[in-house]
Amino acid sequence: MTGFDRLNLKAQNTDQGAIRTMFDKAAKMTGVISMGIGEPCQNTNLAICKACADALMSGNTHYAPNAGILTLRKAISKNGFIAKDFFDPETEIMVTNGGMGAFALIMQVILEPGDEVLIQDPQYLNFQKTVSYCGGVAVPVPTTFESGFCMDAEEIRRRYVKGKTKMLIVNSPNNPTGEVVPEDKLREIAKVAVELDLLVLSDEVYGQLLYDGAKPLSIAEFPGMKERTIVVNSFSKAYAMTGWRLGYVAGPRGIIDRMTKVQEYFNSCINTPAQHGAVFALEHPEFIEEIRKDFEERRKIAIEGFSSINGITPNTPKGAFYLFPDIKGTGMDSTTFCNRLLDEAKVVCVPGNAFGECGEGYMRVSYSGEKASVIEAIERIRKFCNNI
Repeated sequence: MTGFDRLNLKAQNTDQGAIRTMFDKAAKMTGVISMGIGEPCQNTNLAICKACADALMSGNTHYAPNAGILTLRKAISKNGFIAKDFFDPETEIMVTNGGMGAFALIMQVILEPGDEVLIQDPQYLNFQKTVSYCGGVAVPVPTTFESGFCMDAEEIRRRYVKGKTKMLIVNSPNNPTGEVVPEDKLREIAKVAVELDLLVLSDEVYGQLLYDGAKPLSIAEFPGMKERTIVVNSFSKAYAMTGWRLGYVAGPRGIIDRMTKVQEYFNSCINTPAQHGAVFALEHPEFIEEIRKDFEERRKIAIEGFSSINGITPNTPKGAFYLFPDIKGTGMDSTTFCNRLLDEAKVVCVPGNAFGECGEGYMRVSYSGEKASVIEAIERIRKFCNNI
């Protein structure tokens, strides 16, 4: 038997995501500019790094509690969520191995084989993959460019199946579209969740990166929602700490208790000195504002730039650091367009269909790179489209 043959069927059937596939192709080329990766180009603020280094030098090099150090959980309760001082740091919050670590733990403790999870389409592709890997069934809820890629409460109701549908995932600001769910729409979604007795996972990783006066909102704060909502967040995007792999989650104490116990067997605990650095980060929200202002400037450049390119119509999202432009005017499908763009213009963008069927005819553009690179990439895309 080969090594591959010894794998279980789940592992054998696990393929690489479209984003990494594009990056692998680009890595073999020179002179490529990436608008594909969802990562801030900024380095972590040196003061946060120093706080982590100080923790190391002070002997904080031992195991931490499975749920995370209490000092960090208290700081998270105070400054880490849209809903401030809303969750009990001792029983309703835990620290995880990034936001994706939180997501994986949630699926492991909630899903039984065959349970259905409603997920917006287009969606962050790891949602569907993790649900499937944990035995669940991802059910897409279609959205449109015209609706601001916002789920409609009635569409959620139509896809609900009694006895099968267990969870709804809400991701606002959204990856891949950057769109923010308006308050009235979020309220309608909350009402449906209560009516159908759905557990809701609220991914708020981009919740501190808002523009054009968008109001920070958490579905957990609506009537009847705290007891049925699990909120996931991370230090990766707002603090430019992607490599630190620090996330956190809050929710009903019974769920957090079981997640903490499961984490003991998978991760034991999360990097101790990094947790001390994260405490310092949460005490300095001005670090977020510096990053947010950088993105706000690049967002304006990106929207104006793509608005003037033949065959492309950008959306105007109010969060995160993504655009999800309509490229149907180029006459190409998403995969063809992005592959040709890489081959001929040496720019990486991610095909919209990598995020679901509703992403066909679009592409995800990240403007999180250096300003000069964003400008150059847009000019390359302009020339490419002019020569189609």
